[in-house]
Formats: sequence, structure tokens, C-alpha cells
Amino acid sequence: MSIRLSVGDLPHSMTEEQLNTLFSEAGSVASARIINYLHNGQTCGFGFVAMQTQEESRKAITMFNGRLVDGRPLTVRKDSAPSKCSFGRRSSNSR
Repeated sequence: MSIRLSVGDLPHSMTEEQLNTLFSEAGSVASARIINYLHNGQTCGFGFVAMQTQEESRKAITMFNGRLVDGRPLTVRKDSAPSKCSFGRRSSNSR
């Protein structure tokens, strides 16, 4: 079973292939996905990487959380899914 990590503050020029290659330094990558805006197809600056094992996911967090990539410090943590995505929505309490 793969362990999914959320990766934030990605350079907007990064491709999924580059993300996969980067995280393969920590072990076997099951998948790497960069999220794009629906309205224009440009990257949102975050994505998800699934590592094959718990040990590899811990290693990836240690290796890449805070690591500078194209001048941007990555934010890497274990994904807290499954939850419903509220991206783009605003609750009445957040105003």
C-alpha cells in the first residue's frame, strides 16, 4: 500500500516527471501528480506524491520538507485524506 504525501510550494515550472525524479531520491515513487487550475491549466504550486512504503514516505518528508527547489522551500507532509476537497470555497466563519 502506498503512502500519499502532499507537496506544497512547488515551482510553477515543475513537471510531474521532474517531481517523480526528485522524490525517487527517497525511494520508490508509486505516483506523482501536480494539481492544475481548471480555468487556465497552469499549475497551482502543489501536488501529491505516493511513496511505496511508510519508511520511504518518512525519508521523503525528512529529505524534502524545507528543501529549496528553484528558490522555493517545499512543504512536504503526510496527506490527511480522505476528506472532501473544499478548494476554492469559503466558509461563512472564515470572513
